[in-house]
Amino acid sequence: DVQLQASGGGLVQPGGSLRLSCAVFGASVGDYDIGWFRQAPGKEREGVSCITANARSWYHKDSVKGRFTISSDNAKNTVYLQMTALKLEDTAVYFCATVTCGFGLRRSSGAPWGQGTLVTVSS
Repeated sequence: DVQLQASGGGLVQPGGSLRLSCAVFGASVGDYDIGWFRQAPGKEREGVSCITANARSWYHKDSVKGRFTISSDNAKNTVYLQMTALKLEDTAVYFCATVTCGFGLRRSSGAPWGQGTLVTVSS
């Protein structure tokens, strides 16, 4: 079974940058569309960004467009989420999962969430 592991979170000041990693185990990163979700305190989990298996298409929710970039590295079997110009409202636990990526993202049926990584944007 495919397993995904998110890492790279931390504490950053507003306007700062972080790069999250989603390592894929048990499959190739090129086999699946992969997406990032986040859950802020007291809020529902939401889809943030995704990239197709062939890495030719991606999606970002409106609030992160122009600030977040998603990419994949076949050699490292990892998907990255580069986050810049971070805002207080980006504070959340970030998760990655296999998805269907198009005009939005939808977690694949039965896809495990795995352990998320905490991003805290604070001055």
